[in-house]
Amino acid sequence: MASPRTATAADIDTPIYAVWELTMRCDHACAHCGSRAGRARPDELSTDEVFDVARALVALGCREVTLIGGEAYLRPDILEIISFLHTSGLRVTMQTGGRGLTEALAKALRGAGLSAIGVSIDGPEAVHDALRAARGSHRAAIQALRAAKAAGMTTTSNCQVNRLNAHLLAETMADVRAEGIAVWRLQLTVPMGRAADHPEWILQPWQILDVIETLSRLQLTLAEEAAASGRPLSSVLDIRAGNNIGYYGPHEQILRSRPGGRAGFWRGCSAGRYTIGIESDGQIKACPSLPTAPYVGGNIRDLQLADIWAHAPELRFVRDRTADELWGFCGSCYYADLCRGGCSFTAHCTMGRRGNNPLCYHRAATLKKQGRRERLVQTERAPGNPYDFGRFSIIEEDWSPT
Repeated sequence: MASPRTATAADIDTPIYAVWELTMRCDHACAHCGSRAGRARPDELSTDEVFDVARALVALGCREVTLIGGEAYLRPDILEIISFLHTSGLRVTMQTGGRGLTEALAKALRGAGLSAIGVSIDGPEAVHDALRAARGSHRAAIQALRAAKAAGMTTTSNCQVNRLNAHLLAETMADVRAEGIAVWRLQLTVPMGRAADHPEWILQPWQILDVIETLSRLQLTLAEEAAASGRPLSSVLDIRAGNNIGYYGPHEQILRSRPGGRAGFWRGCSAGRYTIGIESDGQIKACPSLPTAPYVGGNIRDLQLADIWAHAPELRFVRDRTADELWGFCGSCYYADLCRGGCSFTAHCTMGRRGNNPLCYHRAATLKKQGRRERLVQTERAPGNPYDFGRFSIIEEDWSPT
């Protein structure tokens, strides 16, 4: 998704950043889609209901909304919605696969008030098209970036990292960098939705080391090239680690800081602290990525948004929890009090509950020093519902270079 404004201490416990699934209708049927998007839900919010939720977000202090789907632009009222959000004082962005984002549509979206678009590109053409289950998808995504840029919008790109593309990060970066994007944001493919049907695509924990070291090397190389040519660091492509890539290795600040900006580092899951997720039928979660069944705090058709945000335990879990919920390696980790097990949705969809996240740089590096590593084995398949998940077990074994 397009990069949200960095939260400050004053923003915590205010939903300043919302990610809103406007529809489940999609012109892709991506093989790694966490929501299993394709057809619209039968009971998606009407235009007037969307406007009511928008008013409630503004009243709660929200400042930015990223529209997702499915494909948000497939809603026939998309321009009305963007215009209403924009005139309500919200920064409006969109995350898309870009398959149907024509020049005309990009201009119309920009005219309605859309300020930025993030287009998902998950590797070079062959890999991207395989993951998106649609030949020509990569070509369409590149054209979408060009159309959005020509319309005057800030452009970014997302990439899900998995076993099909982890060895192709440099090539993927070169493709999107050539299109003049501002931010390249990466996150791990998590076994949720259709991705849970492909456990062979999910990275093994020890592979996180190569991924993060590669991304860090790419960012440093870009900075060195800029310095050699006399360009400011602010002009460098920002390679940004998403919430489920990390944590606490020697590359942490490189991948959580804007080039030339203030140093950043992982401060724990932001779900329900300054982020909120809205599903197209009005269900509210603390983060859009969280699996639906365990994390819906209520529906705006039944409850006021302010009450769900303030009182639902499913939205308050990060605000209220302590390190006591951590288990396994995370329970005794040096960073436990701050990290709290990394990304909650990644841990829950992998292990069946949050609090123990094997997909962690510090963890893999610590075990490697001991000559050990962890291997994930799927022991329970996902049932086949939107935002569903199965379960993996961890096998600890001797480190092997192969």
